[in-house]
Amino acid sequence: MANLASTYWNQGRWKEAESLGVQVMETGKKVLGEKHPDTLVSMANLASMYWKQGRWKKAESLEVQVVETRKRMLGEEHPSTLTSMNNVAFTWKDQGRHADVLALMKDCAQARQQSARVIRGPEPYGCSLAVWAFEHSCEVIPVQSGGKLVCSATRSLECT
Repeated sequence: MANLASTYWNQGRWKEAESLGVQVMETGKKVLGEKHPDTLVSMANLASMYWKQGRWKKAESLEVQVVETRKRMLGEEHPSTLTSMNNVAFTWKDQGRHADVLALMKDCAQARQQSARVIRGPEPYGCSLAVWAFEHSCEVIPVQSGGKLVCSATRSLECT
C-alpha cells in the first residue's frame, strides 16, 4: 500500500495518495505501535505529501510527532532524528518562520557537535538548509545574532 501511495503521489493523485498514506500510517500504529520505525516512516511520508501540497500545518503536526518520538527512541544525535528535524525546518521555512528555522538549525548543530559519532556521506537536506540560512542571513540573522548562528550551523554540516 505504501508503494501505491507513493506512485499516486508521484502522479499528483493527491486524494488517493493521502487516503492510502493515512491507511498505512493507521495500520502501522495499530499493528506495530506508534513508536515503531516503520510507523514513523509512514508518518513522515504522509507529512511529505501534505508539505508537497502546501498543507504545512498538517505536515508540521506529523513532522513534530516524528521528531519527538525519534528523540525519545533514538536520541537527539541520531541521523534519523536530525533528518526529521530538517523536515520540520523546511516546513517552517515555507511558512515564513525564519527565526524558528534558525533556532532549530542551532539545535541540530549542537546535537551534531555533542555526538560521539561521525556522520559521513552526503546530507542533502542539511546542506541545502545551511545554504538557505546563508542566503537569508542578511535579512534574518544580523538583527538577532550578527550572523554567528549561520556560520556555526554551516560549519557543523559537513557536506560532501
